[in-house]
Amino acid sequence: MKSKFKKAVYKLCIATVGNLLVFLKPEKAKQLAEEGLTIVNKSNTMSISERLMRGAILKKLEKNQDYNNLEELHKKYWSNKGSVFFQETESSFEKEFLPNCAFIFDELEKNLFNTPIQYTTLVEIGTGNGRVLEYLCSKFPKVTHFIGIDLSPAQIDINSKKYQNNPKMEFVATDGFDWVKEHGTSNTIFVTSRGVLEYFTEKRLQAFFNYANTLGKTIFIAIEPKGIEHDFAKNNGSQPYGYERSFSHNYELLFKNAGFDVWHLSYKPLDDLALMGFIGAAN
Repeated sequence: MKSKFKKAVYKLCIATVGNLLVFLKPEKAKQLAEEGLTIVNKSNTMSISERLMRGAILKKLEKNQDYNNLEELHKKYWSNKGSVFFQETESSFEKEFLPNCAFIFDELEKNLFNTPIQYTTLVEIGTGNGRVLEYLCSKFPKVTHFIGIDLSPAQIDINSKKYQNNPKMEFVATDGFDWVKEHGTSNTIFVTSRGVLEYFTEKRLQAFFNYANTLGKTIFIAIEPKGIEHDFAKNNGSQPYGYERSFSHNYELLFKNAGFDVWHLSYKPLDDLALMGFIGAAN
């Protein structure tokens, strides 16, 4: 009950004080937007007024269904501040990924064992600090090339130096979809881990899946959140959710629209706003 009351008060403050601050301080609002608004890091603290302005900016874009600019704000955050976030969440690989997410790659291992197709490349979109890619490199020794893609040039530079002695691993600073359009090949496994595709608009994500299907034999492992309030029976499309206003997508439908078969779909509780979804798909 208290949680609902706090949310209601916060929304009211955004609608009144937040919008007023954006109107009175347009240069500050522009600065916040340019730097990125997605997550408030420990070392990226915001004042109360900045948080209210942040909420007002995100809410206005959502209200106007200006999802392209909402996506662009998220992209700026991960490009500019991604490395800070990854440094602050260094321990999440052991604390969150291994106990909660690794099982989906055991399922992938079974699938690969039962197919005559040799998958030669694994691409992780949104690789962060590279820990997941390193784990996958050791788990799937028959795959010869592991590519970690991230929007943060600073983080990619860190990863390239850290893993320079592993010839099978490569890191690239770019947009994942842009990279796939230029370098994507058949016999590839695509991976996202704990929230990457949620920053794509539905239109762009569908285009990504459609294009990936044209490459030839491909597999997707997508570990992505779903908004708790997102009822696919009432709205089978995508919708913003949570404080970030990233996108809760109907991945099963998007994959099927693109010609993929979904061979695994499950959810685990994440927080009071979302479930974590585990999706395995192949064409």
